[in-house]
This record gives sequence, structure tokens and C-alpha cells, in this order.
Amino acid sequence: MTPEHASEVAIGEGGPALAVGSQPEISDPLDRAMDRYSEGDDAAFDELARGLMPRLRAFLLRLSGSRELADDLAQETFLRIHRARGSFARGSAVVPWAFAIARNCFVSHARAKKTRLSRSVLDVTTIEVATGPDANAEATLAAQQSAAIVSQALAAMPIANREAFVLIRYEGMSVATAAQLVGISEGALKLRAFRAYEILRAALKEPAS
Repeated sequence: MTPEHASEVAIGEGGPALAVGSQPEISDPLDRAMDRYSEGDDAAFDELARGLMPRLRAFLLRLSGSRELADDLAQETFLRIHRARGSFARGSAVVPWAFAIARNCFVSHARAKKTRLSRSVLDVTTIEVATGPDANAEATLAAQQSAAIVSQALAAMPIANREAFVLIRYEGMSVATAAQLVGISEGALKLRAFRAYEILRAALKEPAS
């Protein structure tokens, strides 16, 4: 037997199952926790809550504009997650699945209550304010005014545009993932996000009253 053949036998009979040079896929801890939870392991709930709740609250706050409502909707989201855990596809990514449930909670609330979002409580953007020796009152005031303008513009725009903007800009989702979550085509999602950017750009160009 030649050395080459001996090497082939060693790999085939006693070596690794994976091809040489390949790496095993590393799953997200939250995905593994959701797999356990979907199989009835209630102990996995705490791990899920620690990983998902802050992100869901932030997402719902940006959509709703109300901290109190965001907290209520986050709780409702977890209740729906619990009820639907048996339908979760093992091995799937839990974050997009949870975000879709959170979005449905918000949409259901908006349709049922026919609410008009308050501009005064919206906290959906972060503007970096200069600090340290280079900071000055004028720059700080300008940043605060810009943040207020963006918040008001987001609150006033249609929910569909705000949603597209939040998913891409703040949640960092790809267009494909965001479109799948919302249930529209990628082109339609891009159009909604573009319209949101145009609204914000126009608002920032308007002279202060």
C-alpha cells in the first residue's frame, strides 16, 4: 500500500467525518437556548429573556415612541413566544423570529387603538454630543436640536416608512432580512426606507421656527 493510500484509509476509517479543512458551524447561544425552550426546557427562559428583552424593548420603543407601551408590548411579545415555542423550527435563528412577533404585537396595537404616536415622547435616535475640552454650548445645542427634529419627523411619518428605517438603520438588518420580516419584497422595503431618509433629510433642512 502506498503512503498516499494509507493516508486515505486513515481518514476514511478513523479520521474526522468532516472534509479536511472544513470547520464546524458555530450556532448562536440564543438559538440553542430557544431550541431547548421549544422542547419544553423552561430553564432556558431566563437565558432567552436576558438576551432578547433589551433588544425587543429598544425595537418597540423606536416603533411606538413610548417607553411604557414598549415595555407592555415586550411583555406581550414574550407571552406570544411562550405560546408559539412549540412551532419554532429547531436550528433556526431566534432573533428574526422574535422580532417578527414583536412587530406583529405593535401592528395589532396600532390597528386596534388607532393611535397617533406622540412626538413628545419619541426616543428613536442617538446623536453624539461633543464632550471634553473641545465641547462647546453651541455644538451641544445644535446636536440636541437635530435629535429633536429627527424624533419629530420619525413620529410624523407613516408607520411603514418608520419601520423600514428602524429595521435597517437601528437594528442593522439586511434589506433581505427586513423585507422577509415585514412580508414585502426587497424593492418595496428599499422604497419605504428611501422615503424615510428623504423625509428626515427634508426635515433637517427646514429652518428652525
